[in-house]
Amino acid sequence: VQLQASGGGLVQAGDSLRLSCAASGRPLSNYAVAWFRQAPGREREFVAAISIRGTTNYVDSVKGRFTIFRDNAKNTVLLQMNSLKPEDTAVYYCAASWTMAVTTTPSYWGQGTLVTVSS
Repeated sequence: VQLQASGGGLVQAGDSLRLSCAASGRPLSNYAVAWFRQAPGREREFVAAISIRGTTNYVDSVKGRFTIFRDNAKNTVLLQMNSLKPEDTAVYYCAASWTMAVTTTPSYWGQGTLVTVSS
């Protein structure tokens, strides 16, 4: 499956953004999907994941602010990001696997999309 992430941009603290991970080649509904991010000078970190059945998982720093969900009609997984903070600034990547091992060892990666949150 090929993944294409989009939706990044420059926003102010407190604003919202919605990232999209679009799939081609196969139905994304057959995969667990995760979002990761990498801030400048830092290691890539897990942000959120959704299982094939719809179970979700989030890193503590985004709980209550970010929501991951599927739009199977558009073959996409979205990440709604609310109440953005400057520390959310990073390149965001989507990834997929057949199981929730996607949170640690994804099988497929998309390219990144840059999110910049100004204070």
